Amino acid sequence: MRVLNRAFDYPLKPEENAAALLAGGIMQHGYQCGMIWGAAFAAGAQVYRLLGSGPQAEVAVILASQRIVESFRAQNKYINCLEITEIDKSSTTMQMITFFLIKGGTIGCIRMATRYAKVAFSEINSALIEKPVEVPFPPVSCASMLAQKVGLSDMQTVMAAGLAGGIGLCGGACGALGTALWNIGLKNLMEEGGKISFKDPKALETIDSFMKHTDYKFECSEIVGRKFENINNHAEYIKHGGCEKLIDLLAQS
Repeated sequence: MRVLNRAFDYPLKPEENAAALLAGGIMQHGYQCGMIWGAAFAAGAQVYRLLGSGPQAEVAVILASQRIVESFRAQNKYINCLEITEIDKSSTTMQMITFFLIKGGTIGCIRMATRYAKVAFSEINSALIEKPVEVPFPPVSCASMLAQKVGLSDMQTVMAAGLAGGIGLCGGACGALGTALWNIGLKNLMEEGGKISFKDPKALETIDSFMKHTDYKFECSEIVGRKFENINNHAEYIKHGGCEKLIDLLAQS
């Protein structure tokens, strides 16, 4: 996210730092790689600068995020952190040491980010010159709907839009949950001496409440029982109350 924002010549330090909670596939839970979450946020920031806020902007961010996910999959074979690194929060200390120190996992992830940033930058720009698609009536994105509920800015709301349906409707880990954790990170950074931590009590509490509500399902496709065919399909689902209780729960975080 930081690399892409600077490529677009518009750094957003608080938003970038708050996104760290999504590293390791949502606080090391092993779902979509943090690079995907970060690239989707960066796409949203660029769309906001060009299109402002509203349904058209949210549609543009979702389309860009779809490209982001598929290009990441094409380059790295997998999109989930666990499949790439073979570690998550349940891994032992020895497994962590083996990956990061012995196998050079940190260097590998940095190289992956370096390669992927160029691709993501190109995909975001390509998405923004695509022929416009039909824009549904709002709400368009479950993630931006939550962002509005918790009082995020217009820019931050558009930035969150691409997380819809498990990032670009790919069905992965819930975009609304990602937005809620990002919001917690932003709030923490506003406090004096505030910092980002994977052991943040509010973030852990939010994940716990989310898991209990979804019967311990993390992925959007499992929670709603399907993948969304397109943006209109997702908008109709949200419009008719889909995930309403879950969004209201996460809005309390």
